[in-house]
Amino acid sequence: MNYIGSKFKLSSWIRDEICKVVGNDLSQKIFCDIFAGTGIVGRTFKISVKKIIANDIEPYSYVLNKNYIGNHKNLRQTDDLINELNDLKPAEDGFIYKNYCFGSGSGRQYFSDENGKKIDTARQEIERWHKIGKITDEIYYFLLASLIESADKVANTASVYGAFLKNIKASALKPFVLEAAKFEISDNTHDVYQLDANKLIRKIAGDILYLDPPYNARQYGANYHLLNTIALYDKFTPNGKTGLRNYMRSKYCSKNDVATEFENLIKNADFKYIFLSYSDEGLMKLEDIKRILEKYGEYRCFATNYKRFKSDKDKNRNYKKSSTIEYLHCLIKK
Repeated sequence: MNYIGSKFKLSSWIRDEICKVVGNDLSQKIFCDIFAGTGIVGRTFKISVKKIIANDIEPYSYVLNKNYIGNHKNLRQTDDLINELNDLKPAEDGFIYKNYCFGSGSGRQYFSDENGKKIDTARQEIERWHKIGKITDEIYYFLLASLIESADKVANTASVYGAFLKNIKASALKPFVLEAAKFEISDNTHDVYQLDANKLIRKIAGDILYLDPPYNARQYGANYHLLNTIALYDKFTPNGKTGLRNYMRSKYCSKNDVATEFENLIKNADFKYIFLSYSDEGLMKLEDIKRILEKYGEYRCFATNYKRFKSDKDKNRNYKKSSTIEYLHCLIKK
């Protein structure tokens, strides 16, 4: 997924820097990715640690992490199920088609009509299979993660879902095909949560805490609201021209609240090693992060140049900066 703040291209660098501090043998370590997003960093450490604790408040993220982190054993007959879903006749009365496709009269064009119908059909069948016991919880989240990622590939958006494009772009005209969201097999079990990070931190403990909170005022619940709708597939009245649903607002996206929220998280963390990924364009300044972390132990900081995220719309604009500095702040807690 083309995801705001994704650490896909930085994951090897993050792992290397963490290992320089903690050591290369992580086999007995509990690693927590408490703002997990699509789970990229947790996936990077999954097969080398004792346990991953993954958490994110967003429903689509919970689904992705239930598959990529929570699933760790081979699942049977998943190829057959994927093929069965792809072979279904498209529905005419699904929620996505009715509310997010132009042909339904909704005025919204997040997906082509045919793709919206196919997404609805697959989502309805996955839910039905789960309710009648045809599939386990593990397969349920595998199929939902597969659906979310496959739907994202044919979305008619400028990478995020804050708005749809007026005209259907070429990639959105490609026929929707459900593709398997394959995950790493591991011997150890892992935990996945969907909670406010500042509340969860009081309930867990481990060795390495990795933090990748929102950097700026963009709310993930708004930018990825349609993926949440596919994940939940609940009934509500979409709001306004873009069809927003109600969503959680993070204090990490508020300039007035972020420093207090961040320090409370650090203060309550029962982890020896804490690492924070943060951009030089974030709401918290470098000196503020340093000041907070130095209160609680030994502070270090690593940095690398990183190509900034651009949506499809941004690529046509003339930005002064094509890259940003990604900091990995480190606290060895007392």
